Amino acid sequence: MRILSNLFAILLFFVSVGFVVVVLMPELEKKKNKYTDITTIANTTSAPPPTKKEEVPLPKSLHPAVQKAKERLIDLTKEKGINIVITDGHRSKEEQNALYEKGRSKSGDIVTHVKGGGSYHNYGLAIDFALKLDNGNVIWDMKHDGNGNGESDWMEVVAIAKDLGFEWGGDWSSFKDYPHLQMDFGFSIRELKYGDRPVVENFEEDPKSTAS
Repeated sequence: MRILSNLFAILLFFVSVGFVVVVLMPELEKKKNKYTDITTIANTTSAPPPTKKEEVPLPKSLHPAVQKAKERLIDLTKEKGINIVITDGHRSKEEQNALYEKGRSKSGDIVTHVKGGGSYHNYGLAIDFALKLDNGNVIWDMKHDGNGNGESDWMEVVAIAKDLGFEWGGDWSSFKDYPHLQMDFGFSIRELKYGDRPVVENFEEDPKSTAS
C-alpha cells in the first residue's frame, strides 16, 4: 500500500511538471513577448522630424501685407513731418550671402549674423528704414528730431510701425537691429526654411489681420 502511495505521488509530480511545461510556460512566454514588444516600441518611437516641403521657392518680392504696411508707414510718418526711406526690403539668398561676408571675407562692418535663407528679408517679410533729411541726406540718427516736437523721429517711426503690425529689431535681446521691421505671421525661420509660407492670396487690407 505504501509503495502504491509513493508511485501515485511520483506520478502526480510528473503530471504537475508536464502541466507547467505544456500549458503555463507558453502563456508566460506570450506575456513576456507582449510586454517586451510594448517596451521596445516605447523606447524606439519618437516624434518624426519635420518634413521638408519639396520645391518651395523663396519669394521674389515683399509679401503683399508687408508691402501694404510699408506704403502706409511712409504715408503716416510723412503726415508727422518725418520722411523715411526704405533702405532694404526683399533680399535674395545670394544678396544675403554677400551681405554676410561683410566684415568677414570682405571689408566693412558686420551687419548680419545669418546666411541666405536665415533672414526674414529672404521671405519678403521684413524691411529696413532710415530717415531722410530735407537736403536729401539719409541718416540713422536715433536722436534726430527733425519735426521739432521734442520726440525722436526714429522712435516715432517705430511706434507707427508697431501699430501697423511690425515687430521692431530694436526690441530684440541680442544683436539689436534698429532699422529692421518685420512681420513673421507666427512663422519661425526654421518653419520657413522647411517650406511653410504665410498666406499671400486674399490678404486683408489691415496687415495685422492677414492670415498666417
